[in-house]
Amino acid sequence: MANYVEVIKPPGPALPAPAVTPMKARVRRRLFVDRLASRLVTLGGVVIIAAILAILLVIVAEVYPLFRRPTVEPVGPAAEIAARLDSTPLAIGVDEYRDIAYVVSGGEVQFLSLDEGTPLKVMPFQADNGAIATVSSAPGKGAFAVGFSDGRIIPVMVKFTVSFPNGIRKVEPDISMADPVRVDVNGRPIRKLAYTAPESGPIIAAAVDAKELEIVTIRERKALIGPSRKEESRVHLSLPLRGEITSLIIDERGDNLFAGTSFGQVMRVALTNPNHPTIAGSVSATGPGGPGVTVLGFLIGERTLIVGDASGGVSSWQLLRDTQGTEALHQIYSFQRHDAPVVAFAASQRDKGFITVDASGAAHLNYGTTGKTFLTVQAKGQGVTSIAFAPKADGFVSVDAAGHLSQWALHNPHPEVTLESLFGKVWYEGYDQPAYVWQSTGGTDDFEAKLSLTPLIFGTLKGTFYAMLFAVPIALLSALYASQFMHPTLKGLVKPVVEIMAALPSVVLGFIAGLWLAPIVEKIAPGLLLMPIVIPALILCTLLLWRMLPTRGRLWLKPGGEVFFLVPVALLGGWLAIALGGLFESLVFDGDYRSWLLRVLGLTYDQRNSLVVGFAMGFAVIPMIFTIADDSLSNVPQHLRAGSLALGATPWQTAVRVILPTASPGIFSAIMIGFGRAVGETMIVLMATGNTPVMDWSIFNGFRALSANIAVELPEAPEGGTLYRVLFLAALLLFMMTFLVNTVAELVRLRLRRKYRSL
Repeated sequence: MANYVEVIKPPGPALPAPAVTPMKARVRRRLFVDRLASRLVTLGGVVIIAAILAILLVIVAEVYPLFRRPTVEPVGPAAEIAARLDSTPLAIGVDEYRDIAYVVSGGEVQFLSLDEGTPLKVMPFQADNGAIATVSSAPGKGAFAVGFSDGRIIPVMVKFTVSFPNGIRKVEPDISMADPVRVDVNGRPIRKLAYTAPESGPIIAAAVDAKELEIVTIRERKALIGPSRKEESRVHLSLPLRGEITSLIIDERGDNLFAGTSFGQVMRVALTNPNHPTIAGSVSATGPGGPGVTVLGFLIGERTLIVGDASGGVSSWQLLRDTQGTEALHQIYSFQRHDAPVVAFAASQRDKGFITVDASGAAHLNYGTTGKTFLTVQAKGQGVTSIAFAPKADGFVSVDAAGHLSQWALHNPHPEVTLESLFGKVWYEGYDQPAYVWQSTGGTDDFEAKLSLTPLIFGTLKGTFYAMLFAVPIALLSALYASQFMHPTLKGLVKPVVEIMAALPSVVLGFIAGLWLAPIVEKIAPGLLLMPIVIPALILCTLLLWRMLPTRGRLWLKPGGEVFFLVPVALLGGWLAIALGGLFESLVFDGDYRSWLLRVLGLTYDQRNSLVVGFAMGFAVIPMIFTIADDSLSNVPQHLRAGSLALGATPWQTAVRVILPTASPGIFSAIMIGFGRAVGETMIVLMATGNTPVMDWSIFNGFRALSANIAVELPEAPEGGTLYRVLFLAALLLFMMTFLVNTVAELVRLRLRRKYRSL
């Protein structure tokens, strides 16, 4: 066996741990800083993405209510109030708070509380011998007239006085009645009645027979001294129509009287001369030999006539001028049909909405501007005789033949907004055909809001197109020259200067363009048209002369310094083009290019136009495109350039056929970033163009962009209103446009990068 000897070492002091070298400590510190920086960068990216998503969420939250469907629900005691009436109700109205309703019946006006369902007061009419036979149209507005069976009418005004005793709202109803007017001297009953009271005096039209009208006009002449004097004119008019008169209405200006007939005709009588009313034509509103007209009514502003017929049809009509200047009724929209004859109509006093009711009690909520029917409600009771829109357009009430009232609360804050009205053509009042129009405000409450975003989208793309048309060639060619041909020393001076241009505030550029550049461009516009011809021609001539010089004579110009020689030539070409502009204007444009454009091409020249915006916004975009494109061209591997030159290619061939395709992903990104910058530009567009939302590609006309429109309109838009939310929708469109452009740009850039990666 082998012998093993175990050697035991005496215990000694413990060896110290190896010291951490400074190199390892530095590496650990760098790793820590690197991890920390990585976390911070990641956190910053997440915060930016979250902020963008939060902005998008806020915008969507403001836009969403625009497209919510309107809602309606019955309100009041058991959703029905029994009116104690002795005869069939003829008309109904309501106050602005929907606290009190009034019903016009055989010989009185009865006021009822809608909150409690109890009658408040009854006010009889001053009827001597006759009972109420009819009521004029639109009693819901408060001013109307009642016609009696003895040929008289009484103008009536319903008033509601609001007070707040002890902080509690109190509504007191009252009526005022004018003196009776004898419309028919023979005392025949008033069958149909139309009444209006313009400032010049009331106008009354009454059907006293199947085809006969009595028209009474009362003019009040105010004297400088003494009491005023009333002048009354009476005209008997027999209408040449088939059937009989079934409805009458006069516009609030007292210019036109419309009569509906039992054979579906609507006849217009011009009342501009009250002593000689004339029949101005008729139309078949329900088709040839169609059902009779049962209801006539005006929307707010009284320029759109609503026609309801016995078959349940509802249509809107407007007076339009033809090519000969003659006014005639033209159908605008046809709304959703009823299943029974239309018996009642009520127009909103806030917008172009209206309600029609048929004999079965079905009520349709429509909107006159868009031609849409929002919803259908079934009224309580049988045989609805009248309906009234609440003055705030937040509800409506109806009454049936038995005197039962029904009340609904309506929530429809944005009736004028549909996808068609925002992006399609709409037939607005006073227009001879459908059109894209943006006009958000007007001088009166009768104004019809025109909120088409199409002209704004068009203006945004138009301004971007002209800016890119000016900026892209200059920026890309400058970047190509600076990266491939310019002397490095000179490039070290030029590139920082161009980058500093990007720091100029857009408001300064817009101010200069609008107040200084626009008048200059107007004066030298013919010369500007010559510049694309004169400057290249002069440069080519200079090149030919340069090539004719002997070789020794060309050695003084060092490679990369051609810019010092070409810039003066280009400036000389610009001066020469402007100098020749007057001669060019005289020879081609008959001495005045603006008159020539209007006379020959039908184009108007606006001083602040797309040409000025193209110069100013292009100047703002050039630095961004130039810088990114120059970096992309300069970062092309040198071995590609060297290989091309070694194979005998010229520097120009190398730049165009090798460097430019290789750098195309970065160049495309530069163009797309510049495009996004131009799309979102606000102040230059706002100050350098006329902000006219027109759809015209003419470079001599202005436009209105989405961004500029938001800047102009948002400070004046009521919070939560339709205009306010539509402006947020415009912001959402801008967001989507830039997102789409950036996404497409990234996809194209990646594809180009994969294509040229192997080089």
